[in-house]
Amino acid sequence: MSPFLVILLTLLGATVVLAALAGTLFLASHIRFRLSSRRHRAQLGPEAPTIEVDGLSFRDLNKNGKLDAYEDCRRPIEERVQNLLDQMTLEEKVGMMFQPMIVCTPEVDLVEKRAIMASRRPTSELIAGRQIRHFNITNAVAPKKMARWYNRLQRMAERTRLGIPVSVSSDPRHSPQQAQGAAIATEGFSQWPDPLGLAATRDEDLVRAFGDIARREYLSIGIRTALHPMADLATEPRWARANGTFGEDAELASRMTVAYIKGFQGERLGPDSVSCMIKHFPGGGPQKDGIDPHFPYGCEQVYPGGNFDYHLIPFERAFAETDVEQAMPYYGIPLDQTGENVGMAFNKDIITGLLRKRCGFEGVICSDWLICEPFKLFGLFQVMHATSWGVQDLTPTERFHKAIEAGIDQFGGQFQTHRILALVKAGKVSEARIDESVRRLLRLKFKLGLFENPYVDEEAAAEVCGKAEFRAKGNLAQRKSIVLLKNGEMAQKKTLPLDGRPKVYIENVYREVAGRYADVVETPEEADFAILRLPTPWRPLSRSFLERIFHQGDLDFKKDEETRILKVLDAVPTVVDIYLERGAVIPEIAARCAALLASFNVADDAVLDVIFGRLNPGGKLPIEMPHSMEAVRAQKEDVPYDSENPLFPFGHGLSYTES
Repeated sequence: MSPFLVILLTLLGATVVLAALAGTLFLASHIRFRLSSRRHRAQLGPEAPTIEVDGLSFRDLNKNGKLDAYEDCRRPIEERVQNLLDQMTLEEKVGMMFQPMIVCTPEVDLVEKRAIMASRRPTSELIAGRQIRHFNITNAVAPKKMARWYNRLQRMAERTRLGIPVSVSSDPRHSPQQAQGAAIATEGFSQWPDPLGLAATRDEDLVRAFGDIARREYLSIGIRTALHPMADLATEPRWARANGTFGEDAELASRMTVAYIKGFQGERLGPDSVSCMIKHFPGGGPQKDGIDPHFPYGCEQVYPGGNFDYHLIPFERAFAETDVEQAMPYYGIPLDQTGENVGMAFNKDIITGLLRKRCGFEGVICSDWLICEPFKLFGLFQVMHATSWGVQDLTPTERFHKAIEAGIDQFGGQFQTHRILALVKAGKVSEARIDESVRRLLRLKFKLGLFENPYVDEEAAAEVCGKAEFRAKGNLAQRKSIVLLKNGEMAQKKTLPLDGRPKVYIENVYREVAGRYADVVETPEEADFAILRLPTPWRPLSRSFLERIFHQGDLDFKKDEETRILKVLDAVPTVVDIYLERGAVIPEIAARCAALLASFNVADDAVLDVIFGRLNPGGKLPIEMPHSMEAVRAQKEDVPYDSENPLFPFGHGLSYTES
């Protein structure tokens, strides 16, 4: 037998063995999943009956036949919190301190039949076994289905001993295009530009209107916590998450952040509010070399310009001017800014010293996701690492301990309640310390009115989501966010707006949409104009799947792609629209195109409406666009708009009415 054949058979044999092992592990996981589901569903009792007191109806959540203070909406919130806290077991208290990810199945079922990656445990185990009452929904189905799933989740929680309702949270859901990062494009919702685009409008009333509309759409399907806004400042142009911010200017970001929160919450938190979780304290923008701390090679935040306090400004304004009661620190290590170089959530100087004492924040502090334990497939294969920067040498239990000591109230993306229970039973964490966090978490549920009626109207969800007036407002915001960067002259007049119905060559534009404005041709040579929609360039720094989500690295097109684009620009007058996820470096493209627009994740028809003059552009850049990668590398990560000779400065933006 030839050596090649021996090697081939060996590889085939190894593949078969690995496939068999994977199948065995999946089957074992599936069996454990089903057994856990059966055991924990058996622990559930009846739904809460209604009792009548003084002519009023109340939900008897603990099913004891009498009206307890925590069930009585007439009582002061602090009295209700204390009454419920006095009745809770240690296990019920600890469960409140976790906020794992959860999914809604296409069949609108709670996950009880099979293991899905985002739901590593049956829902019944999380609710009845681990006593968890906060969940982060990570997928989307149609609004009516989502509302039905949410009601089923609440009914399961109601059937537990004390009937404590669930709080559901979500990342942003209003993207009109393919969602990036943590955003979730959601069927039926109105569609709005990225927060960076909202900042480009400079319109606080529009931003507050967005928050109010998003609030109503969230409420209709049961989402009560918005895991946003990002009050971070995008002072480092390579940072992958600039598109989720309001830009790099602290004053602009502060005004937008306050308007955003008031849209979601109103002036005061109440039963009609969606509670915002402002993030990422104390500002995640100044990442070393722009690398995001989701990655171990991006764990350092640096302040070469001595500008730490500048990044606090939007948070301090939000704390002073809104009723925001949830905050999230980021993953990064604030290098040499505190007594020890550890990640924000483990850093007592940041959480207790800065956020609690200096900023006076009294609300819930929730960690970012997976800071203590990694994500493991089937409980064995690590899919995502724990973002425990600076404390990697600690065990998971020790990491939980350090974060609690730092001042964390809740752990995002985690469900390992046994870790904290072990710490309390070993005397390393007192039950009184657990009570501090649980008190904050319960207080928020009472303010949101969840104990009175946590359910939603399933039929109304589809009517509320994507109302014509909501869609119209979002569509207008998309158009208002577009920035006209350059409008060159052709035949003694400005290139834009385009007239009539020209022949156009298109790239990254839906043909059927473009066909409503012009005659689409196949090549630049046939066209009167070309319209190119370009992404901000990026370069993965590793093979991690997260690199496909968080676009980072260099901001310029490399030679082959730039040459291809410039060939089109030289062949026909070209209108370029670039989606600014970050501050793209495109000097040659800007010089050789006929007109240049910047957009912020908006639909094709929004861009074409501006190109064809159906709306006069008025957006202003919320970030600068550097002239070269050399200028980017010379910048200080914590200082705004400091690149030398920027291609387009912060605040730049033209209109058709300018002389």
